[in-house]
Amino acid sequence: MDADLSSPDPSEPSQGPAPVRKRPKPGERRVQILEALATMLEQPGAERITTAALAARLAVSEAALYRHFASKAQMFEGLIEFIEQSVFSLVNQISEREPAGSTQAAKMVAMVLQFAEKNPGMTRVMVGDALVFENERLQQRMNQFFDKIESALKQSLRSDAANEASPTPSVDAQVRASVLTAFLVGRLQRFARSGFKRSPSEHLEASLARML
Repeated sequence: MDADLSSPDPSEPSQGPAPVRKRPKPGERRVQILEALATMLEQPGAERITTAALAARLAVSEAALYRHFASKAQMFEGLIEFIEQSVFSLVNQISEREPAGSTQAAKMVAMVLQFAEKNPGMTRVMVGDALVFENERLQQRMNQFFDKIESALKQSLRSDAANEASPTPSVDAQVRASVLTAFLVGRLQRFARSGFKRSPSEHLEASLARML
């Protein structure tokens, strides 16, 4: 906008100085970029998101994006870090508050599904739909995420197998953890591929009761 350099009319009331557009605080723009990316991923059937589309949504240049992230892969890594920190902090809370066993494991599964339901854009990252044609290391990192979930479930279920006097408690716990993880991933995939219409927590208690 061109500056108005004309002299003010004394007969008109002063309107004060023009508002100054605040610059984002350090780190704030990074958060805005990640929030915009997550929001764009929430659109059912969304195609591969380009940096041009992301920049347009934020009304900035692509160069402005790259001042905060070296690549689009780094932007997705930012979303994965949010998923990891959110989920595993809650896994730790459940482990501390709930005695080990099937109830603890069920709460862990329910928590991950509830997180996905509240964050549909993140669900597409978790199941890999949003990572197709992106850097391979992103999918590897999400694979590691589910490996850690399965490990936490195995640890939780080991006491149940021991209490049942199983001759192979570690193997039994591993099998149950594997089944629960497969169920979890399946529910997330169905949620994403239904355009977020099929709730991942549908009939959850009854389903977990049958498995546990």
